[in-house]
Amino acid sequence: MAIFSLKSTIARLRDRVGKHRPNQDKVGSFNDRQKKEAAFDSRVRGIRTIPIDRIVGSVGRYQDLDDRFRLKPHVPSERLERIKEAMREGRPLPPVRLYQIKDEYYVMDGNHRIAAAKEFGHDEILADVIEFIPSSTTLQNLVFRDRADFFDRTQLKGDIQLTEVGQYAHLLKQIEDHRAYLQQERSDSPSFETAAQDWYKTIYRPLCKIIRRGRLLESLPGRSVADLYAYIAVHQWETGRRRWYGSGIDELIPEDMEAFRKKMMETKDCDYPEMRRGITAFILMNVQAKKEFKVVDKIYELEEVREVHSVHGDVDILIKIFLSRDLLSSDAEIISQFVHEKIRQLPGVISTKTLIPGYSKIKESRKVEEQS
Repeated sequence: MAIFSLKSTIARLRDRVGKHRPNQDKVGSFNDRQKKEAAFDSRVRGIRTIPIDRIVGSVGRYQDLDDRFRLKPHVPSERLERIKEAMREGRPLPPVRLYQIKDEYYVMDGNHRIAAAKEFGHDEILADVIEFIPSSTTLQNLVFRDRADFFDRTQLKGDIQLTEVGQYAHLLKQIEDHRAYLQQERSDSPSFETAAQDWYKTIYRPLCKIIRRGRLLESLPGRSVADLYAYIAVHQWETGRRRWYGSGIDELIPEDMEAFRKKMMETKDCDYPEMRRGITAFILMNVQAKKEFKVVDKIYELEEVREVHSVHGDVDILIKIFLSRDLLSSDAEIISQFVHEKIRQLPGVISTKTLIPGYSKIKESRKVEEQS
């Protein structure tokens, strides 16, 4: 009787877990999501870096993968093992092909590469992206269509995510105004795409950097940095209604967009509110057995590395790095480029994980050259 009761209890618990985790035995199906969103109009987005955690499903092989993108037992694993070996040795692999619906991605080609990247703990992967645009007329889908039209027009590769309908039109107007300004400044006729690239690098990115460092988003939960950029830009440069933003930010935002651009080109990094000249980050590494010391020696030679430790536990090597940052590049871009080009290419590296400090306290201490 007790055994029967125990089995019944376990069965009920499994049922409850199943209700809260539907379809957890496989990744998402692109076809199912495409039908649900009525997303049949496609746009080519080209080669770009995609966060691994936003790849949620597969186009044709979703039944061969579980919810963590691991191959199921009935699927041959020889190809996966070959790809994992190539990643360990740092051999270059072609970009995967992804289909995008809203902010989620589905694998058209490269399921094994995604599975290996997830297993190794990679944060990003290079992908050739085709976006499918939802056609149902919800407010959210209207925003996604506005965004698709914006990127079709500008050909920008950056991530600009507004959450309100009609806001991308303000950005397109800014770019058109900036194109007219460049035409007068350079005595030529730049294309709209060229003007968009210059606007993104010299106006949009600097103001977003100020917004992030000024912590303006803390009082606006649910909003993106692009939302706040649009709010400030419209009030400062279109309607002429100034706002007080605090943290020394007001002094950095003139009432004219091109005056702001000129000021940013003359401003040093240290002049920004709550900005620092560099980025400190920690990298956790797993390497092949018996290669720890060789990898440590190679890493120690890198100028950006401040400390490197061989450690015991879930990771093999701990690294502290310090990278210089310029106005036009984000912290994530600089760190990702360094890790991809100088760390992951080293022979013997299996996986890396990057940690960026948020709030820190540091004690002064005597410098120790070597500790055994």
